[in-house]
Amino acid sequence: MARKRQSSRLRSFVARMLGFVVLSSFCGVLVAAYLVPQVALAGTTLRSSITYFNSLPTELAVSPPSQTTRLVTADGKLIATFYEENRVRVPLKTMSPFIKDAIVAIEDSRFYEHNGVDPQGILRALTTNLAQGERQGASTLTQQYVTNVANEARISAGREEQVILSGQKNVADKLREMRLALALEEKFSKDQILEGYLNIVFFNRSAYGIEAASQYFFSVPASKLTLPQAALLAGLVNSPSLYDPVANPDNSVQRRNQVLKAMLEQRKISQSQHDKALATGIGLKIKPSKQGCAAAAMAPYFCDYVAQLFLNNPAYGADRQAREQKLLRGGLTITTTLDSRLQAAAQSQVNATAGANPTKWGASLVSIQPGTGKILSMAQNTVFLPQPGKFDTQLNFNVQSKDTSGNDLNGAGGFQPGSTMKPFTFAEWLHQGKTLTTVVDASKREYPLGFRWRSSCGKVIGGYSSKQRAAGLETADDLQNADAGYYRKMPADYGLYNSINTATFAEAAQLDFCGIQKMVDAVGLHSGLDGDRINMHQLGNLLGATAVAPLTMANAFATFAADGRYCQPISLTRIADRAGKQLPVPETKCRDAVDPKVARGVNAVLQDTLKKGSGVYIKPEVHDRMPAAAKTGTNNINSATWVVGYTTGMATASFFGDTLEGQSRPGRNLNVNGKVYNRIDGYMIAGPQWANYMLKVGKMYPAKAFPKPPASVVGKRTS
Repeated sequence: MARKRQSSRLRSFVARMLGFVVLSSFCGVLVAAYLVPQVALAGTTLRSSITYFNSLPTELAVSPPSQTTRLVTADGKLIATFYEENRVRVPLKTMSPFIKDAIVAIEDSRFYEHNGVDPQGILRALTTNLAQGERQGASTLTQQYVTNVANEARISAGREEQVILSGQKNVADKLREMRLALALEEKFSKDQILEGYLNIVFFNRSAYGIEAASQYFFSVPASKLTLPQAALLAGLVNSPSLYDPVANPDNSVQRRNQVLKAMLEQRKISQSQHDKALATGIGLKIKPSKQGCAAAAMAPYFCDYVAQLFLNNPAYGADRQAREQKLLRGGLTITTTLDSRLQAAAQSQVNATAGANPTKWGASLVSIQPGTGKILSMAQNTVFLPQPGKFDTQLNFNVQSKDTSGNDLNGAGGFQPGSTMKPFTFAEWLHQGKTLTTVVDASKREYPLGFRWRSSCGKVIGGYSSKQRAAGLETADDLQNADAGYYRKMPADYGLYNSINTATFAEAAQLDFCGIQKMVDAVGLHSGLDGDRINMHQLGNLLGATAVAPLTMANAFATFAADGRYCQPISLTRIADRAGKQLPVPETKCRDAVDPKVARGVNAVLQDTLKKGSGVYIKPEVHDRMPAAAKTGTNNINSATWVVGYTTGMATASFFGDTLEGQSRPGRNLNVNGKVYNRIDGYMIAGPQWANYMLKVGKMYPAKAFPKPPASVVGKRTS
């Protein structure tokens, strides 16, 4: 009650001051300052002033100021921060008592005595300004807080041009500030106002609020600030440029010492504390603030992928600008699926594969968890921003160019998967009732224009002959295998684990292509450029002619690892705002995509890839230590080489190839880490990259034995 009576008296005082200002304006003299009592009796002017002041708004929406958004791994490690204003809100009780005492001592010594506006301070400022010709302010901490809150609201609303700085206030601005300050003091306690002020005030472009300032200038939290550090920061807010300890250290020390003197005079510190602090150097330990994916602590490309997903999602704002505001100012904690252990291993491995890389060939790894769709790691052998001697790009090798709505994902658009597409034709082979051991005629090398392919859905199937070749096949008169000894009849499984092109075509010749299309669609395979379905009626796509993103390939193979269950890839598990309220995140969408018997049949054959097939030269320790399956792949000009390998615990796409625009450089006579390759193949570089990575991380996601396929899928092997 006493506080309200005092507030009422203050409103009356301010209204009288308004009458004084009006009269002074007419008289053209400031000496009227000494005539305040008489002005208060000036009838009409006074009544008008009181009416005007009482009509000013008293409600100030004290919304939380802009705060830094944190992107973290599944295990809580920081990936990156996003902000327009680097600010981390901390409660007053955790701040060093020195900063609380210092800011009050230098900015508003009567803070705990007045009710938002300090009459003594106003009269003192008027007297000083008149007597000495100086410009001394009289704003209390509460008034300064009002100004900061109002400006923050203007910035958040995109009205930066309306921001009012202290030197730009006119009489109306000042009176409005006073009115709001009085009302604010009736609503909040002194400590609440002081906490709000210390969390919102500007220190420099890299530090908003005391926590960010403490970290930036001294590399310590606000709770650990010493007396001289706190005094320096308290002195800084009056003029951040003039008292900048980096640009103007002498000014900064002088101002700090003024703060220390004020603290001593107000008995907030002892003489010995004052003297010791006075003798202390500035002792800066600058920790430059870093924000955005370019400054990510890890996984910059995964960071950018997540940021793009956020900015493209209407759940986080009506338009992209609104979503950017939420990301940069919302103080969100975005928890991702990334495993920091796997990420570190993946990044180390791609750097080892092709770190010193003057010819700019790309290496990448991306892992996904079968049965959940969680992206566990995403790495490539490049840097996000230019660095001397480094391969730099902002394109993400592991993801597609655009999402399904046509929004940009900053992806490279995928690469031709080559023979890693073969398991999906083989899966349909099993789905249509064939067996692993059924013999196919892999000696057939040409399918003329008149060949009768099957297509129950009426689609036209592209022909292949010496006159008209399917897209993606090498310019030759017929189908080519890697080795001349494979043009013969063979069991279907033998054809797959040895990656025989003619065997895959022999299977397709007995299948309904509409079934192959359904199989490819079921496991989520699509173009890496535009997200469109891969047209399996184009024969070249049997051997991987259409570019596919590594993430998409890894997830398709994860479907086999999960006994035929497909899950859409996810990168987010939780988003919480500054108050802890959870925002929606895309749900895991899983479905049964492949008959488990079929998936088990594919798994059985792809395990043999590592034991006795096209991946036999990849480190055998992998399949010795854990049940693992894989498929190698290489496109026709050897510019894209792959191993997509998996256990029941994780599926990983390992890629090495030409990632420059056009992807047209043949992978021949290539020097990688001092070793010259006449022609690169999937097992040569991408294979060891996958194997070395799996040897480091495979046990982190334990691999169970793959269930064996039933006898009806295996069939009977003939001699």
